[in-house]
Amino acid sequence: MQLGVAQVAEQNEILDTCLMAGRIMIESGSEMYRVEDTMQRIAHNAGASASSIFSTPTGLFMALPDQDVVQIQPVTTRTINLEKVDRVNALSRQFADHKVTLTQLHSRLRSLDRDVPFFPLWLQIIAAAVVSCTLMIIYGGVWADFIPSALVGAVGYAVFYFIRERLTVSFLSEFMAAFTIGLLAWLLVHWHLGQSLDMIIIGAVMPLVPGVAITNAVRDMLAGHILSGIARGMEALFSVSAIGIGIALIFRFFS
Repeated sequence: MQLGVAQVAEQNEILDTCLMAGRIMIESGSEMYRVEDTMQRIAHNAGASASSIFSTPTGLFMALPDQDVVQIQPVTTRTINLEKVDRVNALSRQFADHKVTLTQLHSRLRSLDRDVPFFPLWLQIIAAAVVSCTLMIIYGGVWADFIPSALVGAVGYAVFYFIRERLTVSFLSEFMAAFTIGLLAWLLVHWHLGQSLDMIIIGAVMPLVPGVAITNAVRDMLAGHILSGIARGMEALFSVSAIGIGIALIFRFFS
């Protein structure tokens, strides 16, 4: 009887570890095929002879058919943090090389989930400014709009960050950031501090465009994950629509 209890505890630990790794990767913007592959490798290296996984952007289902054990893990948040995806992959490789035990892997995943590795806000804002002004030039803008594009892009990203962190309304942060970008760009051009309204807006909205989400949606579709591909594609479409509506309001009422 004690052996049976120990086996059940071991199988539950395998499932807990695999599902935690998968959830962290989905929440951080990883592709579904990478999520399932990582979970299967962890289960295999932990001694599970077979595993069945069903993954969606909002939840994970995993079973060990030989032991008749099933667990479900909801996914409540989704963002882009490729640093966490890389760390989960690194931990899974350490487990495959027997450098850490299953218990240690579970503990380190829990620490990774709790202590989110991210670049500081000031560096993100600077990066948004650099992306905005350089892409504005690449898309055909003039050097006179270089500083205005950087300024508008930085302020727009700051608005996006603070609204996303404080409110739980989906896509509101993209809308408000785009509206702020359009309004600031119009003001700078109106005050003759910028030349091209279109080019300043095009450069400044680039940090908000969900490029990774769109790419992952296409890759999921090509890999056969139709459900997750459609779901992520629709999420990216709503984000783009929120950005477009925010800019459209500025052109409608101020141009």
